[in-house]
Amino acid sequence: MLIFRFLIFYLLSLVGVAAVYANDAVVPQTGEKPKPAPTAEAGITFDWVHVDGPYIAMTFDDGPSAKLTPKLLDLLAAHHIKATFFLIGENVAEHPEIVAREVREGHEIANHSWSHPNLAKMSDDGVRGQLRKTEDAIRSAIGNRPTLMRPPYGSISTRQKKWINHEFGYKIVLWDVDPLDWRRPGPNVVCNRIVKNTRAGSIVLAHDIHPGTIEAMPCVLNQLEAKGFKFVTVSELIAMETPIPPKPSPTPKSTTRKSTAPSPTPHN
Repeated sequence: MLIFRFLIFYLLSLVGVAAVYANDAVVPQTGEKPKPAPTAEAGITFDWVHVDGPYIAMTFDDGPSAKLTPKLLDLLAAHHIKATFFLIGENVAEHPEIVAREVREGHEIANHSWSHPNLAKMSDDGVRGQLRKTEDAIRSAIGNRPTLMRPPYGSISTRQKKWINHEFGYKIVLWDVDPLDWRRPGPNVVCNRIVKNTRAGSIVLAHDIHPGTIEAMPCVLNQLEAKGFKFVTVSELIAMETPIPPKPSPTPKSTTRKSTAPSPTPHN
């Protein structure tokens, strides 16, 4: 009888141990959260760059202009500032000597299409022709191909960004500061808009084909320098990119209970 009780106790113990292991096997691992999938445009499209330091990039679209771009280059040279020029292929073919000067003086050259169409409304072959023809004109003028492009009007689809980056190797550059200088609001307005909205890592849009923009640049450069900004090309700015630090978790507010005791009666 004693042996029989011992066998029953032993069997029950084995069942209990097996149950414990079974429970351990199905406990989910909740300590790790799934990593978010990377965004499709990460490393392809830039309108602002997170950097450590007061670095910004001035960019000029639609040139070169035979009359205005040389004046801008003189001003940039006087300030020892390097900029990035997004060029129209037709203008490159007409004024290759200005493009050569831009490169000689340390500026960056980029693709802005051949004739400034809305790329988002074009076929892939049409977009390809615009970019390839401009790239060939730039290569003919300076001996090198660009590595950046900016779509006219900033108009481009996500799918286009992907295949253009894959086929041409271009980074797509937009902007975060736009003075709307193409509306010709006047040099003072252009200057005020740029100076007010520029921050560290900004990519500033302007056009070197409008007289008012060129007239605004002494004010723009002087005031941005006075605020401590340092000017680099877009590729240099992208190379400085640092990760955006995560936002700190909100601290839970402590709840203080109000006393329910009656207030003491004041003595008159």
